[in-house]
Amino acid sequence: MPRVVLVHPQIPPNTGNIARTCAATGTELHLVGPLGFEISDRYLKRAGLDYWPYVNLHFHPTVTDFQNHHKRHSGRLIGFSVRGTESYIKYPFQDDDWLLFGSETEGLPPEILTACDNLVYIPMAQPNVRSLNLSVSVAIALFEVRRQLGYLS
Repeated sequence: MPRVVLVHPQIPPNTGNIARTCAATGTELHLVGPLGFEISDRYLKRAGLDYWPYVNLHFHPTVTDFQNHHKRHSGRLIGFSVRGTESYIKYPFQDDDWLLFGSETEGLPPEILTACDNLVYIPMAQPNVRSLNLSVSVAIALFEVRRQLGYLS
């Protein structure tokens, strides 16, 4: 099952909404610090509603901690970025992929971009719109991956 990784998320409701999506789909959620909020933040908890007990949550205090964790497991690092070279719709995802998303304000940091096996993007029709909301991007990506891998019925 693919995993979702948020690198330096800043906005608690986005992370809470992503946690809810991960709970609903049985997807691991990895948070890579530093975070722009406390894990106990009330907005984070409100956005996740009462689904937190169903979230398979992993916290990595630093990028290095996450990279060390990833080395102990299999799977490609797939970065979602406006710098991506292939549309996520055309990209052939695999069951053990790690789906990486950067902060709402900065995107993925350079050390993560260079560590990624591939960079993909979500196409947008309006060139003046830089990006989608982080929780929307994660949901779009995760459900496409699940569709490709046959998890939707």
